Amino acid sequence: MNQASLAADAERSELLRAIKARAPREAAEMLAEQPAAVIAEVLQELSPALTLDLLAGLPGGLVDGVRHETPAPIVAQWAVNQRFAPGTIGYMMEAAQAVFRPEVAVKDAIERLRPLVRTVFVTYAYVTDDEGRLLGILTMRDLLFADEAATLADIMLRNAFFLTPDLVLGDAMKLALDRHYPVYPVCDDNGLLLGLVRGQTLFEAQAFDITAQVGSLVGVEKEERLATSLKTSFRFRHPWLQINLVTAFVAGAVVAIFQDTVDRLVILALFLPVLAGQSGNTGCQALAVTLRGMTLGEMQAGKARALVTKEASLGALNGALTGVVAAIGMFIVANLQGNPNALLLSLVVWLALVGSCVASGVCGALVPLTLKRYGFDPATASSIFLTTATDVVSMGLLLGLATLLI
Repeated sequence: MNQASLAADAERSELLRAIKARAPREAAEMLAEQPAAVIAEVLQELSPALTLDLLAGLPGGLVDGVRHETPAPIVAQWAVNQRFAPGTIGYMMEAAQAVFRPEVAVKDAIERLRPLVRTVFVTYAYVTDDEGRLLGILTMRDLLFADEAATLADIMLRNAFFLTPDLVLGDAMKLALDRHYPVYPVCDDNGLLLGLVRGQTLFEAQAFDITAQVGSLVGVEKEERLATSLKTSFRFRHPWLQINLVTAFVAGAVVAIFQDTVDRLVILALFLPVLAGQSGNTGCQALAVTLRGMTLGEMQAGKARALVTKEASLGALNGALTGVVAAIGMFIVANLQGNPNALLLSLVVWLALVGSCVASGVCGALVPLTLKRYGFDPATASSIFLTTATDVVSMGLLLGLATLLI
């Protein structure tokens, strides 16, 4: 291999690393600066789902050039994948390469596999009928140790487990969770073999979704990576911070409504962050459990009411016990300041903390459920909406009760 080839390979490898480290939108912009032939080579090294995401971000004329530089079978597979929505198994699947008829002899199948495995990574071979319906799968071990005169129908594993192309990633992961196969065949409802999806592809996509969920809670886009540019990161994050600022004004307005009470009982200002922090933590606990249940498929129809009731009860219990400590703290501080309403102030703090913890527990369960009901990602900025609700309720209860009782 000459120096020019080595340099080209090194440049292509570097480009691949850069593409994988960026969100599809930025990666497509980077690829658009390359010739169509280079783009075609790079795309063939990537997963089908990422390839389709990148093609969607390239100019139309350049996409035509890339298709012209790509082998016809791969282009045909792209067309099949594009029939399915992003995030589904059909969008992620690869073409099934080692496909045989049941009457083929073991010896002939091995001979046909020899040249294939030099260019394609084959884990299983598939046996289909004349119409392409999956009849069984073949492991390499069974092929190697079987009698050469036997037919594939004699040694294939029948009733093979398969995924359907319309399954979304989360549902597919639940089905595959107890199997851990390296590769899963993909078939339609009639059993027609459409392709395959690798277990590594599924777990990588699921791992990314799980790590992205944490950022989604506070308004960080799933597309943002460490290598995302400053400009793009700013564009992703800033709108949510503006929304957060507006919601913070709502909490501030609650304090403004009770300005006279704050002026009269300045000691209450010391306990506003205590209530906001405690109720916020309670709400985040409920939110985390709810999102985990939704991700794992535990949130079935009819369970929402039971979940909300449970979180409200937990909020009441936790609020009652932590409220005792907070009330004692208020009593001590009020007595040190010579406030004649120390006992009433303690009662106000206790009642406010119980009420705010109940409300935050309910909100922690309802926010993601409501987002999902209206077709939004349950994790998207849930923390921002939850924080607003808990701040408004906790401050409103503390100042409102103080106004009524003292």
